[in-house]
Amino acid sequence: MATFTSSLPEDLLKLLGEKASSLSVPKNLLIERALRLYLEHLEKMEYIKSYKKASDDLDVLSIAEEGMADYFKQLES
Repeated sequence: MATFTSSLPEDLLKLLGEKASSLSVPKNLLIERALRLYLEHLEKMEYIKSYKKASDDLDVLSIAEEGMADYFKQLES
């Protein structure tokens, strides 16, 4: 595991210490978990953004509509 050094605002560091104490976990573990969750959130937001962008693309919409029409035909058979 690598070491990382950073500065935090005093109020955030205080909250971190309080929460880590209440959960009985080290501060670095709490930071690691929070960072993982935040990075997953950012990844999901990029995924959502790509779908929103695709919804504005007429070619993508046309392909999706054709695919759905084929899918419904398969369901009817």
